[in-house]
Amino acid sequence: MNKHKIDLKSLNRQQLEEFLSGLGKEKYRVKQILHWIYQRHVTDFEQMTDLAKNFRTELADQAYISSWLPEYVETSHDGTRKYLFRLDDGQSIEAVKIPMDENRATLCISTQVGCAMGCQFCMTGTFGLVRNLRPEEIVNQVCAALQEGPISNIVLMGMGEPLHNLENVVTALQILYLDDGLGYGTRRVTLSTCGLVPEIAQLGRMIKVNLAVSLNAATDEIRDRLMPVNRRYPLDQLISACRDYAQITKQRVTFEYILIGDVNNSVADAKRLVKLLHGVRCKVNLIAYNEHEGAAFKAPSEESIKLFQSYLLQRDIVATLRASKGQDISAACGQLKGKFEAQS
Repeated sequence: MNKHKIDLKSLNRQQLEEFLSGLGKEKYRVKQILHWIYQRHVTDFEQMTDLAKNFRTELADQAYISSWLPEYVETSHDGTRKYLFRLDDGQSIEAVKIPMDENRATLCISTQVGCAMGCQFCMTGTFGLVRNLRPEEIVNQVCAALQEGPISNIVLMGMGEPLHNLENVVTALQILYLDDGLGYGTRRVTLSTCGLVPEIAQLGRMIKVNLAVSLNAATDEIRDRLMPVNRRYPLDQLISACRDYAQITKQRVTFEYILIGDVNNSVADAKRLVKLLHGVRCKVNLIAYNEHEGAAFKAPSEESIKLFQSYLLQRDIVATLRASKGQDISAACGQLKGKFEAQS
């Protein structure tokens, strides 16, 4: 039905200005339309009552505004909500809303259908890469979750590698940042990457966003085994790129470190990590591995987690432990999709 029309949710401000200019419309119309779409959540041009009727008709002839509802939702006892969205080509993706307190929640969104990176601890990698998400498909995950309440922070940390879909991700970020739209400031959005070194440099030149790097090992030997991307961009290249990114953006880089039992969670591993990160403006986010059915790895012991974190803190490295949320549902990347698709 909308095959030959443009989805206005796919456009950043400049693109929307160009589209409206092509219709002979003034620049101030951009602000009006963004307000209707992202602040009033209107998808029918007829409801945009401060636009002339002939303008609304013209918009309806050439454009549309997409809107999503989740196909399936799982809710944890701790309030974590996992959404499965069905795309227009029949594919599916996930997003997770994680409550922080009564007034704050973080939304973890996807950037690809599947993933090509093949990280051994991630279920999404088992699907392989199907395709990139378009800007509106990234943005619509946020819009859908907002229907259930406010979202204070966004992390591009769900299915897919954001920097493998760089152009669409940057456009989506520009849309999320719009003051007349959703209005997320750059400090409220974090992009997580497995470590695509050239794209980290590109990202720093294109847009400002908090950078989180999935590190998970302090030696190339272990990281090669866990994350195939390390064979192309080993640790020395990755850490150098992160050091440069922190200098350009004047922000700390977050290193995500999934603690996996008997793989990377010893005090000796912590010692190597301190040495690796020397001189980098950063913090470390420790995450206990979330076991799932058929997993090749096991969760770390509570004692090893405490010892690892303590070693980092004693060496003046900011090291937080991410609280486990949604463990009674399919909260880890790809788990709900895997379970739901198996039942279909």
